[in-house]
Amino acid sequence: MDTPPRRKSGLNLPAGMNETSLRLETSAASASSPSSSFRSISISSPRMISSLTSPSSSSKSSICSDRFIPCRSSSRLHLFGLMDKESPAKEGGNEAYSRILKSELFGPDFGSFSPAGQGSPTTPNRNLLRFKTENSAPSSPYSPSLLGQDIGFASEASTPPKLPRKVPKTPHKVLDAPSLQDDFYLNLVDWSSQNVLAVGLGTCVYLWTASNSRVTKLCDLGPNDSACAVQWTREGSYISIGTNLGQVQVWDGTQCKRIRTMGGHQTRTGVLAWNSRILSSGSRDRNILQHDLRVSSDYVNKLIGDKSEVCGLKWSHDDRELASGGNDNQLLVWNQYSQQPVLKLTEHKAAVKAIAWSPHQSNLLASGGGTADRCIRFWNTTNGHQLNNIDTGSQVCNLSWSKNVNELVSTHGYSQNQVMVWKYPSMVKVATLTGHSFRVLYLAMSPDGQTIVTGAGDETLRFWNVFPSVKSQTPVKDTGLMSLGRTYIR
Repeated sequence: MDTPPRRKSGLNLPAGMNETSLRLETSAASASSPSSSFRSISISSPRMISSLTSPSSSSKSSICSDRFIPCRSSSRLHLFGLMDKESPAKEGGNEAYSRILKSELFGPDFGSFSPAGQGSPTTPNRNLLRFKTENSAPSSPYSPSLLGQDIGFASEASTPPKLPRKVPKTPHKVLDAPSLQDDFYLNLVDWSSQNVLAVGLGTCVYLWTASNSRVTKLCDLGPNDSACAVQWTREGSYISIGTNLGQVQVWDGTQCKRIRTMGGHQTRTGVLAWNSRILSSGSRDRNILQHDLRVSSDYVNKLIGDKSEVCGLKWSHDDRELASGGNDNQLLVWNQYSQQPVLKLTEHKAAVKAIAWSPHQSNLLASGGGTADRCIRFWNTTNGHQLNNIDTGSQVCNLSWSKNVNELVSTHGYSQNQVMVWKYPSMVKVATLTGHSFRVLYLAMSPDGQTIVTGAGDETLRFWNVFPSVKSQTPVKDTGLMSLGRTYIR
């Protein structure tokens, strides 16, 4: 006799378990109540759920239930103390960092949970243990969406510091400059406000027009003399030349015509500095002469204070103070009326050639020392206090402030021959540029303040884009293959 077919159960039971293993338990007291018959469900095996084993490992027929999978979306992880439990290794740590880490691990909603005991969470976590969120997650912990209002703790997280901008590591142009002297005490390169570069090469001075790369020979001083310093006026139309014989010549740069020759120095004139009306010249004879083209005499004033050759000379932007540096390791500050220096700063341990006045802050002066010093020092010339002191690791040959941003550039000699760009006042290095094989003794800045030119005894002039423009505040783009090209300045 055929067995009648078993009616298919609506329950999905695991292997080794049948319907007969399930029974309904009713209490005698409530047997009459129809609703009480479904009050509880028990498993025929006396084992508890927590002690269930697999059927294969049991000596007798085992009965097991399906796995219990909790609903992730309704989890309240803060109830388990995950929000307030501190790791011993992180005691005293940054709570903002901890929240960022938790948000990265458990999703953005996790960061908005209220601490245990301070209310219920605002929304359940929908991204727990998910590999990818529906919205693209930020790749960096500093991204705006992670530190913004969507997480809810932006006010507690401090803004991360900006990364230094990218500065091209190679020069965009290189000029050959034959006979450019390798002499620390000379100043043979200057860039005018009319975009013309002046370079002293041996006995001659050449002008290179940046807009069209045209080279003009300004003058030849003859076989018995040579150029030791060049300096444009602030308007950029006239240029002064200091010579090895101690003369100071003034030329019209547009007409290549000599305007004036002035004497007074006993030996070479290695440094020049213009203010609005006065040309100052420093010499190996340890004197500083003040020249005025409006009077017929060679000079109108003589400043005596240096005990060795004067190799650094700069007027402040308001024409009120003149800073001079010498081979006697002194930095002197003179006012426009004084016959004696108003400040004598003697902290440097080597010759002071590098001098620069800040265009952003009055009475702020930077100076750099030679090989035995290697330091850039910052001074408040109002009271003579030293504000900061940075050891650069190399001889400081030149300093120049950017007029576009509060940064400065320094060039160096022994032993690394590098060019460095610094932020002020933090003195964080923005860039370190290398390429010269000799001391980087010469430095000048373009009129737009974005490009510098450096010169060295390797007889090259290298043009670097290091500063952003005033409007865009972004660096000039590197011109790539132009760095491979080289032209001659004469």
